[in-house]
Order: sequence, then C-alpha cells, then structure tokens
Amino acid sequence: MKTIGVFDSGVGGLSVLRALLTEIPEAQFVYVADSAFAPYGERSAQAVVNRSRRIAAHLRQHHAVDALVVACNTATAMAVDELRRIYPHLPIVGVEPALKTAAALSRTGHIGVLATRGTLDSVRFAQLRSRVEDSAPRIHFSCQPCDGLADAIERADPTTTQRLCERYLQAVQALKDPTHRIDTLVLGCTHYPFAAPVLRQLCGSGVALVETGLPVARRTRAVLGIDAAAVHRGPVAPFRLQLLSTGDPAALTLAAQRWLCTSATAVRLVC
Repeated sequence: MKTIGVFDSGVGGLSVLRALLTEIPEAQFVYVADSAFAPYGERSAQAVVNRSRRIAAHLRQHHAVDALVVACNTATAMAVDELRRIYPHLPIVGVEPALKTAAALSRTGHIGVLATRGTLDSVRFAQLRSRVEDSAPRIHFSCQPCDGLADAIERADPTTTQRLCERYLQAVQALKDPTHRIDTLVLGCTHYPFAAPVLRQLCGSGVALVETGLPVARRTRAVLGIDAAAVHRGPVAPFRLQLLSTGDPAALTLAAQRWLCTSATAVRLVC
C-alpha cells in the first residue's frame, strides 16, 4: 500500500484530501495541518518555504511517504520548486488555481479568481495566467485577494465567512457593463471549497465554481503509476488516514469528521 503525504497551512487541504481518498482507495494518507502557522497566504515567501521544508522532511523521515501532495496554493506557488530540488526522486504534486479548466468552461470569457494575496502575487501564478491568456485571448481574469477568508474558514466562523464572501464577490463582480459579469469563479485556495455553499448562494446558478481537488487526485494517481480503480464513496476507514496538526488537534479532528466522514483522531505535531 502506497503512503501519500499531504499538507496545508490548516484544514483547507482536506478538500484535496477528500478527492484523494475517493480516487485512490488503495492508498493510505498522512495529513499535516500546519495550523500553528496559518494562514500561509499572509506570510512571507521565505516563511512559507521554511515551513514547507520542515513538514516535507518530517513526512519523509518519519512516515516514509511515497509521494507528497502540497495541498495549498500558496505553498505550491512559493515552495514546490524548492521541495522538488531537495527531493528529486520523490513525486511531488502541487495545486494551483484552475485557470485552464475555467477558461475551457467559460462561455463569456469573463472569469473571477478568488485566492490569497500570496498566491496572486507569486511569479508562478503570473506565469500561469500569462500562459492561459496567451492561448485564449478572449479570456479575462478578474483576480481578487481574499484577506482573512481562509482564516475564517479555518476557525469555522460562519458569520465572518459569509461577510467576507459577500465583500470579495462584490469586488470581483464590480464591472459597470453587465455584459462583462463573470460566469465562472475559480476557488484559488484549498480552504475555499468549504465555503462553496455560501458562494453558490451568492453567485446564483449562472456562475460555475471551479476547484482543484479532483485533477490533483488524478495527477497523484498517475505519477505513482496506480491504475484507475473504482472510486470509494463510503466512510473513510481510520487505518487509511493519520491526521497531524501543529495547532489544535481537536479542530482538525472535527473538520475531518465533518468533511471526510472519518472517525480518525488528530494528534499534535511538533515540527
């Protein structure tokens, strides 16, 4: 059985882990929520690189992971190249805002992108955006940094989550010409899918929400050479999953119970 390490600044990466558990039922997973240092999107690039290196080292040395999934857009943007340099023989899969998928889905060519400031300010994101816009000139991205939203989702604060979603959607849709309103919204942080019910209510049925969990899961399966198997949609067996948190383990346990339907219990990680 392959062991796959997954990490994020907090509970947001559970949106990616959910897809991994479903798409690769024959693997076991070690998930690290670096909650003591969340949110990454509001930290310096060097701080994110340092945390990513420490967590990758722990997963490699103490859990002998066969692959690593960087389930955080900010950590991917700032640290994935460094991790691949350090571990050249370890399959490492990152996540990035699904701009290409959104471009293929959009009918009007007007796409909103919600992401952390760290992701939107990164060179990696700028390169991705440029590639997509060069290949599809009709596409226009309206990118909105969402300060505080990942943290509100992390703290399971529905009032603040609702308020921030309203604020940032209003900002991304603030175009005078109604023909330029977005029809596709990219959720550019792994925390944001857990606010999808709020976003769908605010956007209405005419706006498609795009996240990255499923493509990341399929990419991970491919790089490990695992044949496609029947997807697993039942409760997650505890033996398949270890949950580690540098912050409050109880918060990660509750989040995993809510979003993964698992009875696995998180433990504290000093890293």
